[in-house]
Amino acid sequence: MRLVLTIVALLTLGRASTLLKPEQISDHSASQKVDAYITGEMKNEKIPGLAVAVMRDGKIIQAQGYGLSNVELNVPVKLETIFQSGSVGKQFTATAVMMLVEDGKLALDDKLSKYFPESPAAWKDITVRHLLTHTSGIPDYGSPTGKMIDLRVDYAEDQLVHRFAEFPLDFPPGSKWSYSNSGYVILGVLIHRASGKFYGDFLEERVFHPLHMDSTHIISEADIVPNRSAGYRLVKGELKNQEWVAPKLNTTADGALYTHVLDMARWDAALTQQTLLKKSSYEQMYTPVRLSDGKTYPYGFGWALGTSNGHAVIGHSGSWQGFHMNFTRYPNDKLSVVVFTNLDSEHSDPTKIAHQVAAIYIPELRQPTTVAPAT
Repeated sequence: MRLVLTIVALLTLGRASTLLKPEQISDHSASQKVDAYITGEMKNEKIPGLAVAVMRDGKIIQAQGYGLSNVELNVPVKLETIFQSGSVGKQFTATAVMMLVEDGKLALDDKLSKYFPESPAAWKDITVRHLLTHTSGIPDYGSPTGKMIDLRVDYAEDQLVHRFAEFPLDFPPGSKWSYSNSGYVILGVLIHRASGKFYGDFLEERVFHPLHMDSTHIISEADIVPNRSAGYRLVKGELKNQEWVAPKLNTTADGALYTHVLDMARWDAALTQQTLLKKSSYEQMYTPVRLSDGKTYPYGFGWALGTSNGHAVIGHSGSWQGFHMNFTRYPNDKLSVVVFTNLDSEHSDPTKIAHQVAAIYIPELRQPTTVAPAT
């Protein structure tokens, strides 16, 4: 599920047999090493299918599909294969919010009550910024402490907000960081109320269409989606199909997108060129949140932040319905890696794979490192 996914991300991971020598390598040599590494990891993790793309300075330098997108039909993964984004979709939600900020339709420090007059008294100090940075105190709907929603029920937007409002806050707003899908679901409703458009339609109009991300859309089980892959999970070592959830829960703003590595490369190019937002908006998105005690936590607006042996790292992972993926950017190195798998988060590790692929191009990343969490 796209809940709290990879809590410690981009550590120096991988088996000794798959670590590579630190010599500088050409792109052709890198391509061969990436192939060998990924093939080995897919076998080790029993991943049915995987797609990877490596971008340098906003341009693809390597992209490849591996394995099967649909095991039952024996369909191979290709570059156009559609995967689910999981929580990587949060960066698109955050971008939509910042667009509305630039449009003057909302402000980061607006209280939720301005847009949700029906909100409970406990939410009176929660701001838009708190939702973006997971510091609102609103519990994650998948938290083991309490079941907030039934994944087999089709809730309307207002019903979801009402359900979340019934639960007490985990902590006073701004005092702590705790990953909350619920907060991003609420952001999707906020985008709808502030713009007058369903957040998915807003993204189509303002992000996907302008960037020619023509295969990136809100998830729909009903639509005919060319090249759609199947999600899988391992149960006692046996491959099973993804679990079913109610259709409307696949349309929420915490991460419910179809996309592929080619569209993610277009997204990476837009981030590199900063084409959709002002420079100041991107700077805010990539700034660690400051808590009420003055300390900071390495998470911005839909992005986990950190360093790896002196190399800046921003990224996010995501998991949902038998899919697990990671998108990591090394901005100072002008390198980005996106990895999709169609295997659940308990058994596949695209965060590790993305970092090790990046280390093929940036040898220093192979050394022991401590970096920011990704969720």
